Amino acid sequence: MTQHPAPIPQLFGEDFAARPQDAYAALRAHGPVAWAEIAPAVYALIVTSHRAAVTLLNDTATYSKDSRSWAALHSGQVPPDSPVLAIMAYRPNLLYADGREHERLRGAIEDCAARIDLHELRESTQRHSLGLIARFAPAGRADLMTEFADTIPLLVFTDILGCPAPMVGRMVAGSQGLISAGPEAMQAAADFARCLAELIEMKKTAPGRDFTSWMLAHPAGLAFEEILQQLFCFVGAGVIPTAAWIASGLRLLLEDDAYAGDLTGGAVTVRRAMEQVLWTRSPMANFAVHFARRATMLHGVPIPPGVPILISHAATGTDPQLPPGLGHDNRSHLAWSAGPHRCPADSHAAVIAQTAIETLLDRLWDLELTDAGVPNRHGPFHQCPAALGVRFRPQPADALTASPPGGST
Repeated sequence: MTQHPAPIPQLFGEDFAARPQDAYAALRAHGPVAWAEIAPAVYALIVTSHRAAVTLLNDTATYSKDSRSWAALHSGQVPPDSPVLAIMAYRPNLLYADGREHERLRGAIEDCAARIDLHELRESTQRHSLGLIARFAPAGRADLMTEFADTIPLLVFTDILGCPAPMVGRMVAGSQGLISAGPEAMQAAADFARCLAELIEMKKTAPGRDFTSWMLAHPAGLAFEEILQQLFCFVGAGVIPTAAWIASGLRLLLEDDAYAGDLTGGAVTVRRAMEQVLWTRSPMANFAVHFARRATMLHGVPIPPGVPILISHAATGTDPQLPPGLGHDNRSHLAWSAGPHRCPADSHAAVIAQTAIETLLDRLWDLELTDAGVPNRHGPFHQCPAALGVRFRPQPADALTASPPGGST
């Protein structure tokens, strides 16, 4: 295994969940790129410099997304049951592809995503939001992480995919377990893939006006396994980050005086908070895994081949070298990544997140946070509060679905 300095920061466990910025500060002390342990006995280089990250993400001649070049994995130094393998091990989808193969697979995703009606997407999000709110509104308190933010994106994505109702619960559990980077991650990945396989078979015989059917009919002529893997990436990379975006946006709106006193500003205030979150609390904390094709240097740091290099979207957004005061009016953050692998569905995620937040605030206008200093969920990949406890005036469930919320747009 490539030698790395010891001790090095750990991007997992209770300490990291409670104080992630301490780990990023320790990484920055070693330069724009530094070693970290991302799971027990799994090591990677982490890019914390915004400038260095932009350089890497746009240099496809030097860096590859193909994780089959991961030297420690091939030599048996990565534990075979490591939770990060559910995300980092190679799959034949656009996330791990380069060059023409990436263009072919991404082209199919982009073409099908362009067919999604954003007005219908907003309506779907609002409908599911109201349904979830009605479940906890009579109690006068809720954990908005587990009872709202976690579930909304996947319910909407199941609509996008044309997923039948009996499959929705399995999709929720599989997606959440997949990105948690916990002991259940590998089984969750298998369960999630099984749901997608069943869905594709169903749409082969009964196509509809949905993303899965459009992928099956796409001129690229993707094979069954290729479609399964693209859907795996499309849903997996969209659901949990959007859930984290909703939760962090709500927390900022409810606890930051710059926003909490101006919720009557409606959509403008919500959108500003959402953009601020992408700078200061990126939903994907450490992701965009790359591998150097050969020994190279990145902003003065030696980069050996065969070592995973993760972009710390969380650290690059809070890079002390950035100009002060960056916020909603500047979108040069890397929360959506950059270069040829930039997220192809950011506008869809924004519709889901903004509609969910606005619907909640319109219906439960007197929300108050009941927790403070809640840590993140465990794991290196996403940045998401473990809980989002609130209280509010109880409301009868039937009053919440009688009419559309007045402030939604």
